[in-house]
Amino acid sequence: MKKVVLIATLVVKDGNNEGVLEALTALHKATHQEDKGCLQYDVHKDNESENTYVFVETWESEALLAEHMEKAHFTAYKAFMGDKVERLSLQKLTKIL
Repeated sequence: MKKVVLIATLVVKDGNNEGVLEALTALHKATHQEDKGCLQYDVHKDNESENTYVFVETWESEALLAEHMEKAHFTAYKAFMGDKVERLSLQKLTKIL
């Protein structure tokens, strides 16, 4: 199986940051504790943009990443974020070197 690297960039709408750090923290903790195949799950804050967060994830397989996206902690996070999200981009990568 090929490992999958995911870069997810999340931009929160202006004025909608309340509770976001807590939601990200809960998602990060639950993912590390509960998700099989999670090799890396780091959340970063953009130094240039107050409302931008970047996830750097590595998964053992595409299937295990898909399972993560169906877990209760991930769906709860998505429900909380709801209309707070201005933009979300996902970039799936395969390490070659």
